[in-house]
Amino acid sequence: MYNENNIFAKIIKGQIPCEKVYEDKNVLFFNDINPMAKIHVLGIPKIFCVDFSDFILKSEDSIVSDFFKKTEMVIDTLGIRETGYKIFSNSGVNGGQEVPHFHIHILGGEKVKL
Repeated sequence: MYNENNIFAKIIKGQIPCEKVYEDKNVLFFNDINPMAKIHVLGIPKIFCVDFSDFILKSEDSIVSDFFKKTEMVIDTLGIRETGYKIFSNSGVNGGQEVPHFHIHILGGEKVKL
């Protein structure tokens, strides 16, 4: 079950500020406050979904496609396409998910050692 009091829900609602990289009506990309690399951006859809599976099950194909196309656009904006980057998402307790809202991490700007 989705908890509307998680930090990402509050960021989407504007209750907690973030350093935005890109935002539109469906997605938000912002800098991680505890970066694991020189560049560490989080990407979240603006629908309330717990994890990747929940995002896929709750979203129309166009929303899923748009999220990943915007991810590609952000990678270009960050200038890390040529040098390389890492994208990942954690899901559930065993997957190391800390915030119960589907999100991806984009890391780059240096050799990522995760």
